[in-house]
Amino acid sequence: MKFPNALRVFLPALLLLLALPSCEIEEQFDLNGPSLNGVLSNASQVELNLLATGIEARMRNSFDVYQSASGTVARELYIFDADPRNTEDLLGKDDVILDDNTFYVTAPFGSRYRVIKNANTLLEAVDNTDQINTAEAAGYRGFANTIKALMLSQVLDLLDENGVRIDVADPENLGPYVSKEEGYDMILALFDEANAQLSGAEFAFTLSTGFTNFATPATFSQVNRALAARVATRAGRYQEALELVEDSFLDLDGDLSTGPNHVFSTAAGDILNPAFKAPGQSGDQWVVNPRIINGLEEGDNRSSKWRQRVQETGQDGLAGNFETALYASATSPMSFIRNEELVLIWAEANLQTGDLDDAERGINIVRTGAGLDDFDDNNDRNELINELLKQRTYSLWGEGHQMFDLRRYGRLNANFLPIDRAGDDIFTQFPIPNSEGV
Repeated sequence: MKFPNALRVFLPALLLLLALPSCEIEEQFDLNGPSLNGVLSNASQVELNLLATGIEARMRNSFDVYQSASGTVARELYIFDADPRNTEDLLGKDDVILDDNTFYVTAPFGSRYRVIKNANTLLEAVDNTDQINTAEAAGYRGFANTIKALMLSQVLDLLDENGVRIDVADPENLGPYVSKEEGYDMILALFDEANAQLSGAEFAFTLSTGFTNFATPATFSQVNRALAARVATRAGRYQEALELVEDSFLDLDGDLSTGPNHVFSTAAGDILNPAFKAPGQSGDQWVVNPRIINGLEEGDNRSSKWRQRVQETGQDGLAGNFETALYASATSPMSFIRNEELVLIWAEANLQTGDLDDAERGINIVRTGAGLDDFDDNNDRNELINELLKQRTYSLWGEGHQMFDLRRYGRLNANFLPIDRAGDDIFTQFPIPNSEGV
């Protein structure tokens, strides 16, 4: 990641800290020796900035597992590698069920809550220092709470009806798992709290180059509104989603690729893009599910997301001719929300609140960006829904959306998705990790 020079000196030690399980975060905060308790008592601005930097850095960890595991369940892609659980468990082979104690559950779950732990540490440190002014304190809080809400929303994406544990500020006294709907209530309220904190705030810290054009409280607020609009859409709260997306960086006439990114580098202490896969390799590859290729319209420039292989590849009774080309290199940035998705959220929210003309307009903005002719549905709501989901499939392939898109429309089942191997099952949610004891 491209961070300010002053922070690069401390980043390796910070990343080492953040790599520890959340229950071990109290062990050591190595900023030239002080303990975490020292950071929680009158922290300096440098210490607070390191916490903010670490939160951004940690967001990237295991995000590729969130994307690929949910994408496999949704028949977007296959993960062909040495781990048979990717083609057995995730696809329900021979009545296998999802394991509550394996990486496709524990990795994204644990990494999301580690970020939340670090955000809570920053919030506590801000409350207990006199080294910053009121506006700066609000900036730290608005940033930390926005990222907390994002992380919690990704946990709820995976667990769905299993609910989500929101209150984890005190590791010795964790709050209960709340229902899916209560989870949405609390996550959206946290986004709102963070957005209110960003109003009139100052950022005393510097975000990475992934937040170019979104690195001030005012522009970061637009990211907050965008992420909240996504959550409201997944909750089926479409009027709220429409209001939120219109307060975001949505630009119906703008560049569809605009938005914040996770960034990667070869610098010491940093990580590479884990979703980059080298061309043509036989192992550790994301292979495109044939249904995606078969449904692609001629002339759709989003076909550049995939490479055709010289030879078909297969594993465990599954096969494909195309592999991911979503990222050009191991240091390519990874979008986590962009204008293209916002246009589709705007279209869906309009569709679901009765404005079919604007729904069609939004869909056609995306089709035009993909090099396709306009879609004319003659104001047929069902056809618009079908087209909306199709555009979301191709615009957001491999980015951790398809499972949740299909689920909210009741299409995460064999009536709508192909069963590529006899006897496979389609899951609608992931289990709560066994370690949670619930």
